Amino acid sequence: MNEYLAGLTTEKINPATRTIDECTTEEMLALLNREDAKVPAAVAEEIPRIAQAVDMIHSRLENGGRLFYIGAGTSGRLGVLDASECPPTFGVEPELIQGHIAGGDTALRTAVEGFEDLAEEGIALVERCGVTAQDAVVGISASGSAAFVIAALKKAGELGAATIGVVNNQGSRLAEVCQVTIAPVVGPEVIMGSTRLKSGSAQKLVLNMLTTSVMVKLGKTYDNLMVDLKATNAKLRDRAVRIITAACGAGEAEAAKALAEAEGSCKLAILMLAAGLDAAAGQQLLAETKGMLKQAIRKHQGSDTAQ
Repeated sequence: MNEYLAGLTTEKINPATRTIDECTTEEMLALLNREDAKVPAAVAEEIPRIAQAVDMIHSRLENGGRLFYIGAGTSGRLGVLDASECPPTFGVEPELIQGHIAGGDTALRTAVEGFEDLAEEGIALVERCGVTAQDAVVGISASGSAAFVIAALKKAGELGAATIGVVNNQGSRLAEVCQVTIAPVVGPEVIMGSTRLKSGSAQKLVLNMLTTSVMVKLGKTYDNLMVDLKATNAKLRDRAVRIITAACGAGEAEAAKALAEAEGSCKLAILMLAAGLDAAAGQQLLAETKGMLKQAIRKHQGSDTAQ
């Protein structure tokens, strides 16, 4: 028996769900729900570490770096999911936030669990991605024992990248190679070892917090509006118009006209309406404030006051 794995919280048997196979459907669902309710509190305990990670990632991305998620199995799929949602939500290029899973894209649909044991593949991934000291790398592994992830994070650290671990056990092997480790311990799973359950839910919450907070700090929102979204379909174009009207009180027709003149850029359209600028002047002002919309509006207001 592997003593390390046997000692993990995620590998323990949950006494509260021992007779789940004897439950009625509603009793079974109530058990799952009660266990799931423990997840947010476990994540809340890790906010100090999450904050450290957010600041580390932000400093890298603000200075031209990238964010890489590297995981295996459920953990890897969650990383790919979070990364893939950033371009449509925040208007970033796909290369800025990347999700990678042991076994490659095939593993997104088909379990290829053996790849998590291949340390050399984790090292090769980091080398292929061209990770540098400008970047941040987040390793995700419920057990904290996936050799693929550990080796990738160790290599990234040797290259000078910021290294962050997201695990569901204290004192994990992954933590030994990370500068910051986020470890929401959610207790034994409803089904022993099935970390797609509470552990996966906790990881999803943590990843949401990391990218959302970093994007807000990079100026990808105005108040709580996603002003850098890419309006690539009818639903998103409608949302873009509603965002503009909410941000500056414009009517729907005026907002749609500004959005068209801004070539689909919500942020630019809001600045044009709020500051009375044309598209070219608005673009220049946004460039001067590194895309920070509130700063751009305040800068323009300050220049008007000075005149």
